[in-house]
Amino acid sequence: MPKYLDPKADLTFKKIFGQHKHLVMSLLNALLPLPDGMVIKSVEYLTPENIPDTPAKKYSIVDVYCTDNYGRKFIVEMQSYWNTEFFARTLFNAAAVYTKQLKKGMSFSDLKDVYALSLVNDKNGFNYGNEEYIQEYYLTNKQHEGDKRTDISMVFIVLPNFKPQNRAVKKMHDLWLKFLTEIDENTIDADPELIENEDTSEALEMLRASAFTDAEMLAYDKYWLDVSTEKSALEHERAEGRAEGRAEGEMSKAITIARNLKAAGLDINFIAENTGLTAEEISKL
Repeated sequence: MPKYLDPKADLTFKKIFGQHKHLVMSLLNALLPLPDGMVIKSVEYLTPENIPDTPAKKYSIVDVYCTDNYGRKFIVEMQSYWNTEFFARTLFNAAAVYTKQLKKGMSFSDLKDVYALSLVNDKNGFNYGNEEYIQEYYLTNKQHEGDKRTDISMVFIVLPNFKPQNRAVKKMHDLWLKFLTEIDENTIDADPELIENEDTSEALEMLRASAFTDAEMLAYDKYWLDVSTEKSALEHERAEGRAEGRAEGEMSKAITIARNLKAAGLDINFIAENTGLTAEEISKL
């Protein structure tokens, strides 16, 4: 049996951050770009009833939904793999939480900010030609970039792209990301920094395999099996899409060549032999 379990599984992530307020508060304060002087001092867990249930959330679910001492709402989730619907669903969920705050008779000024923090264990989500690990989205004024609204904020952290740095100013930021990226079933000795820090050390203790029942271990193993199955299916779809794209590109090129040869007055049979198109297809060009 492994010494630790992987914190990125649904079971383990919820056990740490969905049941211990001080740890999710530590995570949010460390990873979110909160306004100066507005750190989270307390949280209350909320039921996810205001978050719509959609087919796209099979393996990307809201693990933590809470509010803080300022009334701000936080949606936290671990995404095991990226799919084309994930970004839209994250925005949809955040917008739903924002709008459902408004009750009859309330003023729009009573609406509180909503933050969606998504930890993505997949490098395929953002293809900007670099290895950036954090992507932040806000409402901004195109003509005045300093005019940034935080009514709805989305922060995506691509875990495989994170590289630990020795930064005193962002110590907890890096410690939580090291915890999420370095600890798994192959870990024998955790990084001393994680053991020395009170919050990450407590989280490490919760990940000890010996603390999980046989039923929990079965659920944990099934989660990773389901993720592998879904990833394989997605990779197969992507491969098919690339193959179809190449075939369409080759056909388009053949049609262009055939059209040019036909315009030059060459024999249709000659064109067919050299482009792979049928004489009937060429005659319709």
